[in-house]
Amino acid sequence: MRHSLPFSLAMTFALRELRGGIKGFRIFLGCLFLGVSAIAAVGSISASIEQGLRNDGRNLLGGDIALNLVHQQATPEQINWLGDRGKVSLVREMRAMGRQDQPSGKRTLIELRAVDNVYPLYGDIVLDPAAPLQDVLEMKDGQWGAVVAPNLLRKLDLNIGDIIVVGDTRYVVRGALIKEPDLSTRAFTYGPTVMVSGDSLESTGLIQPGSMVRYDYRLALPLSTDLAQFQNQLGTSFPDAGWRVRSSEQAAPRISQFIDILGMYLTLIGLATLLVGGVGVANAVKSFMDSKVAIIATFKCLGASSSLIFQIYLAQILFLTLAGTLAGLLAGAAAPYFAASFAGDILGWDIAAGLYPEPLLLAAAFGFLTALTFSLWSLSRAGKTSPARLFQDLTSPITGRPTPRALCVLALSSALLALTAVAFSSNPKIAGFFITGAIATFMIYHFVGWVVTRLTRALPRASHPALRTAIANLHRPGAPTSSVILSMGLGLTVLVIVALLEGNVSRAVTQSLPEEAPGFYFIDIQPEQVEDFEKLVLATDGVSELHRVPMMRGRITAVKGTSPDELEIPSEIKWVFRSDRGLTWSAEMPENTKIVAGDWWPEDYNGKPLVSLDEQVAKGLNLSLGDSLTINLLGRPIEVEIANLRKIDWGGLEINFVMVFSPGLMSRAPQTHIATVKAAPEIEDALEIAVTDRFANVSSIRVKEALQAATELLGHVALALSVIATVALLAGTLVLGGAVAAGHQRRVYDAVVLKVLGASRRALTLTFFLEFGLLGIISASVAVVIGSIASWAITVYILRLEFSLLSEVMILTPLIALVATLLCGYIGTWSALRQRPAPLLRNQ
Repeated sequence: MRHSLPFSLAMTFALRELRGGIKGFRIFLGCLFLGVSAIAAVGSISASIEQGLRNDGRNLLGGDIALNLVHQQATPEQINWLGDRGKVSLVREMRAMGRQDQPSGKRTLIELRAVDNVYPLYGDIVLDPAAPLQDVLEMKDGQWGAVVAPNLLRKLDLNIGDIIVVGDTRYVVRGALIKEPDLSTRAFTYGPTVMVSGDSLESTGLIQPGSMVRYDYRLALPLSTDLAQFQNQLGTSFPDAGWRVRSSEQAAPRISQFIDILGMYLTLIGLATLLVGGVGVANAVKSFMDSKVAIIATFKCLGASSSLIFQIYLAQILFLTLAGTLAGLLAGAAAPYFAASFAGDILGWDIAAGLYPEPLLLAAAFGFLTALTFSLWSLSRAGKTSPARLFQDLTSPITGRPTPRALCVLALSSALLALTAVAFSSNPKIAGFFITGAIATFMIYHFVGWVVTRLTRALPRASHPALRTAIANLHRPGAPTSSVILSMGLGLTVLVIVALLEGNVSRAVTQSLPEEAPGFYFIDIQPEQVEDFEKLVLATDGVSELHRVPMMRGRITAVKGTSPDELEIPSEIKWVFRSDRGLTWSAEMPENTKIVAGDWWPEDYNGKPLVSLDEQVAKGLNLSLGDSLTINLLGRPIEVEIANLRKIDWGGLEINFVMVFSPGLMSRAPQTHIATVKAAPEIEDALEIAVTDRFANVSSIRVKEALQAATELLGHVALALSVIATVALLAGTLVLGGAVAAGHQRRVYDAVVLKVLGASRRALTLTFFLEFGLLGIISASVAVVIGSIASWAITVYILRLEFSLLSEVMILTPLIALVATLLCGYIGTWSALRQRPAPLLRNQ
């Protein structure tokens, strides 16, 4: 009767073997380190950014509670209610033109912020030269003061003490605005900030009926206030106020959402890197176990059970996994401290660098599950192989199938790895797609390896000896064909996906600007200015097109009578509900309108309010013709009926609206007009000067300048993607090296035999180059196809952007694969080429 031996005996043998070094496990450790450190770093940085937002919530928001209204101010009743419960500050924001105090002087779009005497409630304003904010902004010697963003000083060639003209008011620039505490939580800005006193805003003449003015009320509440309870009381007291409410606990929801989404994608790419590294782990374990054939055979002859042999090498794998995981965790834990040194300038606040256990534990779990999953197959086969089989040919790889128990454990660890990825993702659906795609990719590469082996075996014999030997090496017993194709292919697939995603997103923002896109948006045109505005623009030589529509702001407060808070809104259309949206009305159907359902109303329609809705929004909300929406317009709820659905092309940068209303009630509401103008580049400056000099309240937005801010943000995202792509490529290279090393012993034996038969080193080198060159080209071809399909799906169905194959990616990927496989293959075979036949053959 065989008794089971204690695990301590296995640990003793395992530690004795490890005293000889980790020569066979360097690639194992490298792959594990890269994958774990990538996941730990992304998770830790995301957690530190979120914690930084929470720590500085009051400062970032400018208060404990912020209430935002567009077009309208809070009523005296509302102001009194708020004032009874805390300290209230009002900031009014709008876009305007800032210009030099001289005829035809330089001008640019600015973000005008008019603050009251108690701003800021929290946080600090930093000015240069340093001075109290209210002293700088107050009227002195008959002139109001202003502080401006430093880049505006450069753009308009201004110095401290110069005059900047905003609307009808001349402000003295009394300081540079170095830091605003609430800058990071504001909506997307088109221009530099100009901060003035709230008492001076009326004198600018910019406040007109329908003007796009944002009223931000900030409250400083007692420390004992329950913010959630306060928000509930606010909603109960003023259910139809129409304001957007935020608390300091959610100071920057858009930033948090962006960080969550970016973190999720980077984590998935890091997990993909870890899975690529998993192949390297499998190769390293296989190579290590093949090198232990004689030792395992000796153990078996001395009576060691399969269980003991499995435990010995499992203990070694777990010990090395612990070492590689700890190294990866240390690198990942250090990432927030490294990011904190430069992220503050990008984000506008300090991230809370520190140790965050949850992402580190998650990365460790991924590391151990990956190592276990990819090691079990080779470990379980070694113990099962008979001593006679092991001694038959010490250069042959260990073959056979794992035991049923080992297969069950392998299935369990694989399932745990997949479930962990899904359970801890911010979007389980996307994580599920990722896992499915990863499994499919593994199967495809295994199938490709099998096909290549079969096809090369069926090919006719090549006339050239080196080519004939190279082809034979692809299908001989123990050939690394499948392993190399899988190893290189996975790394390249991740690289192709990331490169195509980065390229297509960049192209969508910067390079896909339509040739016929407008050069200007002119906003805040008053109804009584429309006729004169159009005459001025159309009379300017070089203007090719003018398109104008009325515009107002409103918010969807109910969908078929249900509040948006109670609906499950798809992520791709949540932006429609985040704040007030631009609305318009039209009697005639606008040009280039594509109706996909329903009909446009008659030009003389004057019945109940109807709306033409974007078909994507309707699809996401499961709406059809005849359904109702409730719109809060200037504080008044208006119910409208869906009359038709439109297909909107948002890529043309023309004026488009999610909702277009029928005339009647909407046409009588306070409104301004917005216009797009296409003009020859050489007359753009003169046109902007002519319009903004004639109409001081009208602001111009240049399309190229508006895209610049988005491009800067994209640059930071692209940098993160590039870093992860580099890690993925490095992992793929390591894995490839492991695949080559896995067959090293057999390659040495083959080289020696061929030398004895008369082959020269040059002929052997050419043979190996042809072998690995063929494998590199095959791997790259499959990677380009799989990577392109995956990138297309993500770009079109998740990012909702147009997709195009980038020629540089299609060309560079095969080149990278060819160089990497040739380099790794040559390095791996160099010692085989230098091996002298006599010592090896003497031991056979």
